[in-house]
Amino acid sequence: MPPESGAWLAGLRAAPPVVPLGPLQLAWLGDAVWELHQRLRRCDQPGRTQTLHGQVVASVRADAQARALARLEGLLSEHELDLVRRARNRAGRGPRTGDAAVYGQATGFEALIGWLFLHDPPRLVELLDHLKENDP
Repeated sequence: MPPESGAWLAGLRAAPPVVPLGPLQLAWLGDAVWELHQRLRRCDQPGRTQTLHGQVVASVRADAQARALARLEGLLSEHELDLVRRARNRAGRGPRTGDAAVYGQATGFEALIGWLFLHDPPRLVELLDHLKENDP
């Protein structure tokens, strides 16, 4: 499968931690998974490292993550929506220059990605593929 697909995740065997992670810890992990996914999507693109890096940075910003979450609207289960809500409510204000609501949505998105990475990689692949197919 090409690297731009989320299928690369299916080969990873992330074991859930012994102690359950809280929403902010899941968001921290999910941020790393999302960035790795964005980097892998660009591995087969020719270009200067600086240009590719700029594309990745643009896709992992809070506003881009909030838009990605919005594109998943209608696809998420009640459990997934609850996880997003709990993480969003724990997010805090975020950067001084940013929008707190956008930052909260991005934190919810990251927590969802982190939880799925640990507990349901096939579902994560499904959602990542949906985002790729519906990328504006």
